[in-house]
Parts: sequence; structure tokens; C-alpha cells
Amino acid sequence: MAILDILKKKKEKTSKEPLKKEKPEKIAKKSAVQKKEEKKEKIEKPKEKKVREKRGTGGNKYILSYRIMKRPHITEKATKLSEKNEYVFEVYPYANKTEIKKSIESLYGVDVLDVRTVVVPRKRRRLGRTQGFKKGYKKAIVKIKEGQKIEILPR
Repeated sequence: MAILDILKKKKEKTSKEPLKKEKPEKIAKKSAVQKKEEKKEKIEKPKEKKVREKRGTGGNKYILSYRIMKRPHITEKATKLSEKNEYVFEVYPYANKTEIKKSIESLYGVDVLDVRTVVVPRKRRRLGRTQGFKKGYKKAIVKIKEGQKIEILPR
């Protein structure tokens, strides 16, 4: 029976007088002087430009060195190069020369003059019947300003 009561209430509401439409308030008309003043205000306010963050570094202003540098590459040849102010580092394959330069300057606090990169290919290795590959890597040879040093191995 409750359902029928709901239907009756709806019919009673609809049977009342139709809703009266209210008159909208009159909009005050602006004079020509006021319109000119508004235009001047709009012209005087410069629009702010949206600045995009750089991509590639995850939107971070500072390059994260641990995402670029793997480790120093210590070999006999690398120790001879260190006498000429050139140091060798293993880097990630996606790192480019400018990123490598910035990361070394921030890590070691030196002035980098030149960066050369070499991609060492993977090499085939064999142990008995099983064959495999030795991993390839990318290395960077970094030349720094004379008089500065990088302490690769702590003494």
C-alpha cells in the first residue's frame, strides 16, 4: 500500500498550479567609457607563460649522477691516462656526453674539458660445449683541467 501512497503524492504535486516563471533581473548596461576602461585593464595585464620542465631527467633540474655513472674503469691503460689528466668511467648506455660531463663535475668538483665515449661490444665466450657472451658496456674517457685530480681509489 505504501507504493500507492507515493503515487498519490506525486499526482497531488503535479495537480497544483503551474510554476510561475520569475523575471530575470535587469542587467545594467555599461557605458562606452566603462567598456574602454575594461579593455585597458585587460591589455595592461600580461599573460603568464607556462614553463615546461626539461624531459629526459624526469623533470628534475639536477642530473642524478647515479643514473649515469656506473663505476670508474680501472685498468693499466686507465692508470697511464690518469697521469695525463684523463680518467675512464663505465657509464650507462643511454648517457650522452653532456650528461656525463655534468655528473662528473657535480660528483668530483672538477672542471671537465673533454668527454670521449666508446661502446665496447659484447664478446663471444665458450666453456666446453656451452657458448655465451661477455657483456658489452659503454665507457667514457674524461679529460679534466690541469692541476686538478680525481681520487678514484682512496689511499
